[in-house]
Amino acid sequence: SVLPYIHDRKQFGQSIGEFQLIQGKVADMYTVLQAGRSFAYTVAKNLDMLGTDHVRQVRKDCASVILWCAEKATWMAGEGVQIFGGNGYINDYPLGRLWRDAKLYEIGAGTSEIRRMLIGRELFAETM
Repeated sequence: SVLPYIHDRKQFGQSIGEFQLIQGKVADMYTVLQAGRSFAYTVAKNLDMLGTDHVRQVRKDCASVILWCAEKATWMAGEGVQIFGGNGYINDYPLGRLWRDAKLYEIGAGTSEIRRMLIGRELFAETM
C-alpha cells in the first residue's frame, strides 16, 4: 500500500516518491523485508534438515526469527504511517490496522522480552 501511495500523493507539485527521504525509507523497508524473508526461509530450511534432534538450536533460531521479524514488521508499519502522514492514522487507509496487527506479533504468543530471555538462556547453555 505504500508504493502506490507515494506515486499518487502529491506535494509541491510532484509525487512524494520523488523525494529522497521517501526513497530512502522505501529502500530501507524493502531491504528489511528481504532480510526477514531470507532469515525466515533459512530457519525453516534448517528446521527441516535438523528436525527435533537439535532442540536447543531449533528453539533459539525460531525465537530469533520471530523476534526479529515481529519487531521489523512493527517498524515497517510505523515507517508506512510516517510516509502517509496524517492519512496513515485515519481509518480510510489500512496502515493503522497493519501497525496494530504487527505490534500483536511482539506481544502475542510470548513477548519480545520472553523471546530474548529464551535466546539468551540457550546461548548461555551452549557455552557451558
